[in-house]
Amino acid sequence: MILAGDVGGTKCNLGLFEEVEGSLRLVRSAQYRSPDHPGLEGVVLAFLAASPPVPGGLQAACFGIAGPVVGNRVSTPNLAWVVDGAVLAREAGVPVVSLINDLVATAEGIPELAPDEVAVLQAGAPEAPGPEGNRALVAAGTGLGTAFIPRIGDRWVPIPSEGGHVDFAPRVEEEIGLLRHLRERFGRVSVERVLSGPGLFNIYLYLRDVVKLAESPRVRESLANGLDPARVIGEAGLPGPDDGCPVCSRALEIFVAVYGAVAGNVALLGTATGGLWLGGGIAPKILPRLSDGLFRETFRAKGRFAAFLERVPVRVILNDRAALLGAARRAASLVAR
Repeated sequence: MILAGDVGGTKCNLGLFEEVEGSLRLVRSAQYRSPDHPGLEGVVLAFLAASPPVPGGLQAACFGIAGPVVGNRVSTPNLAWVVDGAVLAREAGVPVVSLINDLVATAEGIPELAPDEVAVLQAGAPEAPGPEGNRALVAAGTGLGTAFIPRIGDRWVPIPSEGGHVDFAPRVEEEIGLLRHLRERFGRVSVERVLSGPGLFNIYLYLRDVVKLAESPRVRESLANGLDPARVIGEAGLPGPDDGCPVCSRALEIFVAVYGAVAGNVALLGTATGGLWLGGGIAPKILPRLSDGLFRETFRAKGRFAAFLERVPVRVILNDRAALLGAARRAASLVAR
């Protein structure tokens, strides 16, 4: 029996898995709100206390966590948590606990995805099984994560990255105006300030307060009532039977354009001929916008390398447990070693 977790700034997904004949079977899972807890140790202990005792005890645990993992320890950028694998192992009574970057966990989960758990944005030119090239991963959610997945020998090896914190690179005048606005608010502007849940709200505020686009009364009321801004804006910005909210629609359009441009950059950096994957919680929710052509347009808009990027398959991960499955695979490999 092994324990796995997908730990983000908004929520923690934990799962207890049993390895049976080389396959992982989910025995029990639960979700917790991350901000409601002072640290991961409390979340893990609450989960284990709600489970029947494991005969023979847990063999290993692995947690995918948003943030840079150094020496099996991480200080989370979107939570006031410091997680130490050795301390967590002692507190939870597990022989070994491994901490990995959350995008590495998602990358490890890709082989576990069924065909109906993936949406294709660009078919590209898929390579023959066996000699496939490198892959790459971009995931917008509470924050922005990136990972490179180079092909080494006969397998893909996920490489963690903090690419979400590189500088935001505007491409058109509207994005330049957004950069100026965010620079006044934050000083330095990382791409995560734009391409994330809070980033979508930042775009919205710029369009509403600086550009003076019209805000719908319904959206204004929802935001005033404390509902999640990214969810409100994302839902109101999707195509619908009415005009919805003009500022939400435009904010989502800018978001998608930036998403495509950043994904194209990551595909170039990782020479991702084996495919570019979109993870995170936002992409499945705005799939109609991602599929309408704008994402593909900005993804490919790299001058002389447009033809190269046209051949890169682009897929959206629809299974929100991909990172949990990937962490479980890593935990199983710890037991095997």
